[in-house]
Amino acid sequence: MLKTNEIYNMDCMEGLKLLDDHSIDLVIIDPPYKLDLNKVKNATTFNNYANELLGLKDGFDLKVLDLLMQKMKKINIYIYCSKRQIQELLEYFSNKSCNYEVLTWHKQNPSPLTNNIYLPDTEYIIFARERGVKLYGNYHTKHKYYISGVNQTDKKKYKHPTIKPMPFIENHIENSSKKGDIVLDCFAGSGTTLVGAINKGRRFIGFEINEEYYKIAKSRIAEAMEKRGKI
Repeated sequence: MLKTNEIYNMDCMEGLKLLDDHSIDLVIIDPPYKLDLNKVKNATTFNNYANELLGLKDGFDLKVLDLLMQKMKKINIYIYCSKRQIQELLEYFSNKSCNYEVLTWHKQNPSPLTNNIYLPDTEYIIFARERGVKLYGNYHTKHKYYISGVNQTDKKKYKHPTIKPMPFIENHIENSSKKGDIVLDCFAGSGTTLVGAINKGRRFIGFEINEEYYKIAKSRIAEAMEKRGKI
């Protein structure tokens, strides 16, 4: 078993193999989205937005999920995804007789790409849990939606194009784990999930293959742990 409260600069498929089976309490991941960039018309008008999407358009290999199934004590997972991935993810977890919810993050100031499409103002999260896995939290943490801006401040600060809102991530952690549990994020990016785990008194393990994001996450983790140590 790898050491907890660490992020590792490595490919998640290799990192997951180093974890003990049935050792993880909760998984929260934001893997590459599957997108149809042909529908993003006049992309040159919004170069920054289009470039952000290019690296995400092919989705991720569902073999990652097969490995995660081995590593969780019981299936208990949140997956951020695009609309085009919802069907395959729901089929995957339905075949495992899981309960599931489709949660949403609604953005108040999305990119103005409207040529023959609805605004890109909603992102989706598939939450799947095995029967018998408890849902904690309270009235304030259990909304199926979260409304905010597009996180431009965090994007600039942590240099990650798809960073997710910390309050929503912390709700997932609060609702689906207990203090001291191990939270895994194998697409850790700039470390939002891992910092959320620290804030909520959970242990964590993260994997991030991109060295730049890994270093940013390491710095955020150190800062969050120092702050928590002063509480």
